Amino acid sequence: MPRNQFQRIVFALLTVIVTVHAYVFYSLYVVNGSVLMQLTGEGSVLKAVEHQGGVYMFGNMLPIWAVVIVKFCFAFALECSVGSPLSFRLVRRMFDPRKTHPMIFETVIICSTVLIMCPCMSLIAAAIYYPYYASFNIFTLLADWLKLICYNFPFAFFSQIFFIQPLVRFVFGKIFKRDIAAHKQAPPQDEQDVIADILHRMDELQEDIAHERRQRKKLARRVTNDI
Repeated sequence: MPRNQFQRIVFALLTVIVTVHAYVFYSLYVVNGSVLMQLTGEGSVLKAVEHQGGVYMFGNMLPIWAVVIVKFCFAFALECSVGSPLSFRLVRRMFDPRKTHPMIFETVIICSTVLIMCPCMSLIAAAIYYPYYASFNIFTLLADWLKLICYNFPFAFFSQIFFIQPLVRFVFGKIFKRDIAAHKQAPPQDEQDVIADILHRMDELQEDIAHERRQRKKLARRVTNDI
């Protein structure tokens, strides 16, 4: 897990890079792929996008790379300013890190981030994909927002839990391998460090207790056998 502001930015950057590409693929191929091919008469989604001159956004047709950049900017800004900080605070209110297993604690943080980011990014998507050529209606925007949430939330939840976050944490661990190893020998510096240190001490304490119980059982068996 990130230990300072720079590492948090790198972690958010890795998460957003993978997530944005996954969502662009999901939106173009899974959600709208068949519609695009039917409208253009092409046999593949890429050819359909090329046939219509790009992807509709902001009332214009933009290339796919431009769509990725626009979504990346929105997602990165939201992740750093709202998603990551707020999700951690929400989880701290619901769970005591001293009494919660680290895997459960981190999983709930991921779920909270999805709960925050999915409606926010769906609202942004509803706004940038809105058909402004047909005039603007707030109720149409809200309906599109709700529809996008229904489409995006299941994909966001399962992809973050089972694919994106494990991949990002693996890459992050490789990038900051030396720093993570050195940090284990250093005293905690902030709130997250204190929590991690407490959890580590709890694990060590549980191991000591388990070892002591095993020793007691062995001693009891020896006494029983001697009797």
